[in-house]
Amino acid sequence: MTSTNEFTNHFLIAMPNLADPNFFHSVTYICEHSPDGALGIVINRPLDLTLMEVLEHMHIAPETIDLGPGTVYLGGPVQPERGFVLHRPPRRWDSTLQITPSLAVTTSKDILEAIAKGQGPERALVALGYAGWGPGQLEQEMADNAWLSGPADESIIFDIEPEKRWEAAAAAMGVDLSRLSSDVGHA
Repeated sequence: MTSTNEFTNHFLIAMPNLADPNFFHSVTYICEHSPDGALGIVINRPLDLTLMEVLEHMHIAPETIDLGPGTVYLGGPVQPERGFVLHRPPRRWDSTLQITPSLAVTTSKDILEAIAKGQGPERALVALGYAGWGPGQLEQEMADNAWLSGPADESIIFDIEPEKRWEAAAAAMGVDLSRLSSDVGHA
């Protein structure tokens, strides 16, 4: 039996044999895990969409032209029209879930308005959609060896290039993914 919040603030690293195209070679940051299920944000799937385009779509006029790289990510296959901002520090906006003392996720428009004014969080990853699991589903996928799991490292979220996050997250756990076979269970 798993305890509540067992995977909160952990990375789920897709095993090489995970065939689901939504999660192939993905790293998912788990924002919340409870007996009711889990919610995570995939942190290594950049979209061909900029933060400026998202702001324009939402009719938010930026007051600053320095929005950083402005990369927007595909956070997962559930509700891909809904925005999620994984950020630090965890200041409160209208709809914020504090995950750790230094990290939160916000889903309300006011955080994007603050970012557009240059008053947003120090670090942020903007994603559309999320990864969700129903009661017991994530635990079953873990038992089926679909994922590696380990404590999250904020530097991987915010400082490592997206295409290197899968290997970096595994390496932080002492795992070299290139040494794992994608033909698990086949001789």
